[in-house]
Amino acid sequence: MIENLKVGILGGGQLGGMLIRHAIDLGLSISVMDKDPNAPCARYTSSFVCADPKSYEDVLEFGKGLDVITIEMEAVNIDALRELEKQGKKVFPTPDTIKVIQDKFTQKQFLLSHNIPVVPGDAIEDRNELYKYENKLPGCLKKRRNGYDGYGVMVLKSGADIATAFDEPCVLEELVDIKHEIAVIVARNEHGAVTCYDPVMMVFSEEKFVLESQVAPAQLAEGMQEEATRLAEKIADALQLVGILAVEMFVTKDNRILVNELAPRPHNSGHHTIEASTTSQYEQLLRAILGLPLGDTSLHLPSLMLNLLETAALAANRVEKLKALLDIPGAHLHWYGKKGSRIGRKVGHVTITGSTMEAIAVKAETIREILN
Repeated sequence: MIENLKVGILGGGQLGGMLIRHAIDLGLSISVMDKDPNAPCARYTSSFVCADPKSYEDVLEFGKGLDVITIEMEAVNIDALRELEKQGKKVFPTPDTIKVIQDKFTQKQFLLSHNIPVVPGDAIEDRNELYKYENKLPGCLKKRRNGYDGYGVMVLKSGADIATAFDEPCVLEELVDIKHEIAVIVARNEHGAVTCYDPVMMVFSEEKFVLESQVAPAQLAEGMQEEATRLAEKIADALQLVGILAVEMFVTKDNRILVNELAPRPHNSGHHTIEASTTSQYEQLLRAILGLPLGDTSLHLPSLMLNLLETAALAANRVEKLKALLDIPGAHLHWYGKKGSRIGRKVGHVTITGSTMEAIAVKAETIREILN
């Protein structure tokens, strides 16, 4: 029975916390490793290991007593995971899949090799090399590794911006004329069964490049939903994915779809599935990696998800603001319980469900006013 399986997660953030809550529904106990002793998952499991997911020795030691290992972040030691596979442990997504996606340029090259349309980009070794590409500006500069929640992304408008650009391996991408940003969560199991959630529309902060809100289902022109879903399924098959994958995409003003980035784990763009879908992305991940049938991805309610970022106003009057938020019918709060305070940090999200998107949008605006 699956309740006897020993399952481990590399990474102890809010994604791991939500995964643990769904693992409880399946009778599973979960081990977690994170280098932060105050990581959110530390309070959700009696089997929390404070160690570094990037360390070969730490990952090897963590995995030796487990049956199945998964991730909630990409910054993990691939060599250790490969050794654990040789020892008979199941690692999903596979080390090969994680390796492709860890580096944004390698990821882009992989997609191009499988005829997936992407945003054109050049590999840049350091800041000095950017001067050779000054004639390609304006452009979007992304760190090749370890970027998350908008960290590791900046727009270079002209050569004058190069002096303050990232001084490490990056990808310099063309600026795309974007009409919409969308995402599709796709799941695939060891038997090759594939299923997708409906595309969602994403709205990003223009200053910090972090997801501000997300609407499900996305309102797309005819045929766009099918094309986005087809691309996600094609990528999952190309990667031989076992688990779930978030495929972030741009819809251009001339109605082309370009793949932006991949994340082989639970993702911010799929948080709404907890309240709005028959099977959440977290349950779906567990189904995929444990050899269970994939779940129904149907959206049974429209929804809008708002990320909650730490602000001075929220930090100063947190209890009253969250009480007011919880007084709104159809609003479901997920508070991550992170230790300490840092302006701009993601501290939670709220999913609003309802019968019409118009009514949901009104409630979302009320919540924004409460939080300001």
